Amino acid sequence: MIRFFRCSFEGCPKILGKSTWSTRKTHCKEPLKTPVPWVIIHHTATPTCKTRATCTTRLRSIQNYHIQTRKWCDVGYNFLIGNGGNIYEGRGWTKMGAHAIGYNYKSIGIAFIGDFRKRLPSRAARNAAKRLIQCGVALKKIRKNYTLKGHLNVGKTACPGNALYNNIKTWPRFKAGKESLP
Repeated sequence: MIRFFRCSFEGCPKILGKSTWSTRKTHCKEPLKTPVPWVIIHHTATPTCKTRATCTTRLRSIQNYHIQTRKWCDVGYNFLIGNGGNIYEGRGWTKMGAHAIGYNYKSIGIAFIGDFRKRLPSRAARNAAKRLIQCGVALKKIRKNYTLKGHLNVGKTACPGNALYNNIKTWPRFKAGKESLP
């Protein structure tokens, strides 16, 4: 059975539920206290994907890496987006992610599937992320006055890649600069 999430807000995009791409049982228990004040953008630094079949393979590989190598309870991101514009549930709106050390408790992590150091994700993927953020605000999962950051703004990393980072700097509510923990 394919599970889709529909938001009550008409601008909410379709989110492909975890059961559409993973059969793996995970044990993440740490709730995410919402609405969160931050949205953190990532890239997976893997080959990209466009179709659901290819993205399913990629998602399972990322999930396996996060569980087996990183020893996390599941894939670290709250949501992942393929180059075809499909949004895939990771930990979703209700579970704390493992995407930005020290910031997971106060952020939603959105990862674009692919390596975006030199090129951008597709327009469909970028638009899907923007709609997902708007949906999170409408659902009161993300604060109205949220701050958008690239992963490199909160950690020692090159994520989400130069091309994507330069693009998200033009998105609403982006705030440049490094952030330190309170």
